[in-house]
Amino acid sequence: MADKDLNQAGYVIPPEMQSQVAITTLDKVYNWSRRNSVWPMMFGLACCAIEMICAQASRFDLSRFGMEVMRPSPRQADVMIVSGTVTKKMVPQIVRLFNQMPEPKYVIAMGACASGGGPFKEGYNVVSGIDRYIPVDVYIPGCPPTPQALLYGLISLQKKIDTENLKTSPWYSKKKSEPIPVPILGPDLMTPAKYHVIKQNTLNSQQVDSSPDAVISGGI
Repeated sequence: MADKDLNQAGYVIPPEMQSQVAITTLDKVYNWSRRNSVWPMMFGLACCAIEMICAQASRFDLSRFGMEVMRPSPRQADVMIVSGTVTKKMVPQIVRLFNQMPEPKYVIAMGACASGGGPFKEGYNVVSGIDRYIPVDVYIPGCPPTPQALLYGLISLQKKIDTENLKTSPWYSKKKSEPIPVPILGPDLMTPAKYHVIKQNTLNSQQVDSSPDAVISGGI
């Protein structure tokens, strides 16, 4: 970290001590350590995952950013890179993995499919963006985006981490964070925000079916 980024503005350090003393804040030191040790979760969905693999190789080398350690377990990962087409069958698994990640945690929507459905938008088996189910911090456009675009997205995430404050961060508040409800895969995905509507409609239909005035008619 450069001295101009480390030192707190408004405090004057004598010239003879500038190489030995720094006056800074806990937020800056804490965020600096976290931004350079973000561990992505090791999973891919579609063609964007190939570009993610290239970014990990020697030509682009994510080790320069402290992100070379891809963890196979969500409990050891800091950032989820949703790389590829998100099908309705895969959404419950993605939400479950997100809930298993420890806080602080971040999500990157890599590519047009993860961001908004891409060329499969409004398809019968594809969701129109993963942000309908989990919070997204950085969107990376492209179909698929290049490894350079992924590097830029990770740098953007680092800039966001730099601005975080220990006092206002939700993961350090006394209030317990609730896990995101896992969507149910039936004939179609049932959005967690609509659970109460689905439940009420089900109860209404059951009451109608059990009513003594209900008439069942049929014919040949």
